[in-house]
Amino acid sequence: MAIIITDECINCGACEPECPNNAIYEGGVEWTFAEGTSLTGQATLADGKVVDASKEMAPVEEDYYYIVPDKCTECMGFHEEPQCAAVCPVDCCVPDPDRVETEETLLAKKANMHVE
Repeated sequence: MAIIITDECINCGACEPECPNNAIYEGGVEWTFAEGTSLTGQATLADGKVVDASKEMAPVEEDYYYIVPDKCTECMGFHEEPQCAAVCPVDCCVPDPDRVETEETLLAKKANMHVE
């Protein structure tokens, strides 16, 4: 499952530089699939929608840091545990119960974003 940041976030920003997928953004900031990945051209969202990887997308959250679920791999293929959760001083980086993904799915997402 993807990780989410709860509204208990204190906006310290400790999580953002730890994300190997560049899936964490400050509240109110637009994001793209291409940022921090090797994606170019088209990107496919979990709902099947295809978008331009360099297109700026609306912020997921306005008031505090957020994680783009379509970019989150729970650090699979990079680290043994989600790094955002490991460094969060208030434990607000938690699994998203509404977005359960298998290890296989997370690793496939990672392989798609980081062409080696």
